[in-house]
Amino acid sequence: MAKAKSKKSIVSDASYAFLKEYINNASPTGFESSGQVLWMNYLKPHVDEMFTDPYGTAVGVVNPKATFKVVIEAHADEISWFVNYISAEGLIYLKRNGGVDHQIAPSMRVLIHGKKGPVKAVFGWPAIHTRLSNNDSKEPQPKVDNLFLDCGARNKKEVEALGIHIGAVATYEEGYDELAHGYLIGRAFDNRIGGFMIAEVARLLKENKKKLPYALYVVNAVQEEIGLRGAEMIARRIKPDVAIITDVTHDSTTPMINKIIEGECKCGAGPSLCYGPAVHNKLLNVVQDVAVKSKIPVQLRAVSRSTGTDTDSFAYANDGCPSVLISIPLRYMHTTVEMLHKDDIENTIKLMYETLLTLTPKTNLSYFK
Repeated sequence: MAKAKSKKSIVSDASYAFLKEYINNASPTGFESSGQVLWMNYLKPHVDEMFTDPYGTAVGVVNPKATFKVVIEAHADEISWFVNYISAEGLIYLKRNGGVDHQIAPSMRVLIHGKKGPVKAVFGWPAIHTRLSNNDSKEPQPKVDNLFLDCGARNKKEVEALGIHIGAVATYEEGYDELAHGYLIGRAFDNRIGGFMIAEVARLLKENKKKLPYALYVVNAVQEEIGLRGAEMIARRIKPDVAIITDVTHDSTTPMINKIIEGECKCGAGPSLCYGPAVHNKLLNVVQDVAVKSKIPVQLRAVSRSTGTDTDSFAYANDGCPSVLISIPLRYMHTTVEMLHKDDIENTIKLMYETLLTLTPKTNLSYFK
């Protein structure tokens, strides 16, 4: 019996090598520039021009002279910690920078990004022996105000001599790896995987010599994790006619997640399309039709009020911009072991790519025509 032909990947080994470098690089909210440089260098051969804005959002443009503008967008920043106080004993206390999870912090290794370069440190935590021998009946729980970093310094002066200062950011150290059956893990797949996927869409358009009847803006926005701020700024600058946003969403098949609240979504089952007020229904119909025509599996979910993603900033910018959200399923969001599936990466890229080939300036997105 002849062997079935394996499906050819649209993402090359070279692309995945870039993804590993991109994920392992720290890019905390407000300090995204090193990650943006990596991303721009990767994207540059596939676009006609590039620009950045004052806060670091990076944009590549294809066919820039066209008047009709389509955006594909992701956000570049990751959650992190701010150094807030250094004790006389040389221990470092923190504030959140974005929605970083304090419960996973104890015993984690971090890099503190100071003025003299990264400094290794750990989240210290009392040994189980000392916690259980405490006279208190309850064990202490990790909270932002009792967590601290230990970099090996013996006093405040030694901490400062390492270049660590109030306002320096700390990121978790754990990096990219591959598990069985097509799963990848890493820190900050939320949402550097989106930046990777939109860059891959641009690469495919270039390599396949596709000519678009509009200007395509490939946008990697900053400061999403603290209120969609980068998208808010760049949407006002570009003034797009259509926006396709990609971000992550929760895989709800692991324990302790309520599907009645979160809906049903599974890694490996395809990108997730979202219904909600900010999502333009006719544009969503276009994407769904593309998925059917191209035989791309998709999943559906609904949101109440906002999407909680950069979709909201684009949808409500200027005079309103028809916007759609295409999310990739993710396990263990805002941890150091965020997990996703290669099949979803491929299918999300393919869905954005085929949607761009379907759209034209004449695509009817009016609710009243």
